[in-house]
Amino acid sequence: MGKITIYTESIPNMPWEERPAGCKDVIWRYSKNPIIKRNHIKRANSIFNSAVVKFKDRFAGVFRVDDKSRAMNIHSGFSDDGINWTLSEEPIDFIQETRDPLVSMYKYDPRVTWLEDRYYITWCNGYYGPTIGLGYTFDFEKFYQIENAFLPYNRNGVLFPRKINGKYAMLSRPSDRGHTPFGDIFYSESLDMIHWGCHRFVMSAGHQYSSWQSLKIGAGPTPIETSEGWLLIYHGVLLSCNGYVYSFGCALLDNEKPWIVKYRSRSYLLSPQELYECVGDVPNVVFPCAALCDSQTGRIAIYYGGADTVVCLAFGYVDEIIDFLKSDGIKMV
Repeated sequence: MGKITIYTESIPNMPWEERPAGCKDVIWRYSKNPIIKRNHIKRANSIFNSAVVKFKDRFAGVFRVDDKSRAMNIHSGFSDDGINWTLSEEPIDFIQETRDPLVSMYKYDPRVTWLEDRYYITWCNGYYGPTIGLGYTFDFEKFYQIENAFLPYNRNGVLFPRKINGKYAMLSRPSDRGHTPFGDIFYSESLDMIHWGCHRFVMSAGHQYSSWQSLKIGAGPTPIETSEGWLLIYHGVLLSCNGYVYSFGCALLDNEKPWIVKYRSRSYLLSPQELYECVGDVPNVVFPCAALCDSQTGRIAIYYGGADTVVCLAFGYVDEIIDFLKSDGIKMV
């Protein structure tokens, strides 16, 4: 580990594969991708865009499963090594802690964040249009749902792993009912995880930054706090003559005012190039939803969906990513 301090726990048993000989990329793919194939459980049409965290001396996660009726839902799962997973055959059945039962027409693209004393789950919740669903678990066996964070329409809700200035904090991407041909990232805060306000603009899509992120952007995994700022991995979308192309890059946000962007990617970290990223239910997609980071070595393992069909894994080092961001990226302040 270099000069950068990472304010996360040590995960010495996190999945890892060394950079391939001759590879000069900042991020490299796991050689045995995809780690979860589309038919990993009986009911699945596809499994992708899923969230993974350290859980005791193992790993646990919440996984997007589109079933064979093409209903979108989320399932729990466990793994000893972060690569080989056992997923629940049935979707998560949330215990409602809401004022009255919430309509949920679909659930997809979860994120999981350890915060204070529990694991919070955010997902795109179908409540008369997409919005940010919120829930929590202590053990990945029982799950509790609380109120939606926002009105429709919103996606890509991602919590910060600690309170900021005494308040819970979340990134999100206001959207529409459809496939959203626009999208910028905003910051919101809350005293109680129920009422969200003090909304602040964070960053926008646009050709002025680079073409891969010209149409829309959205927050990916839980931000990683470092001595240089919050490392945010985010997806960006290019509208090509053949449709949307999803890649991902990164940004560095101020530690105490995360709506201030210090640097953002000019070049992507990863774009759809392998067969399992280019061919599937939605071609040309790499969509990051989770990252494991070991504070001692600086290693990072990024979980991402490939072509809206499978779960994949990529590796890197936090200090190399930040060095790349500073040397190749766009300085914002």
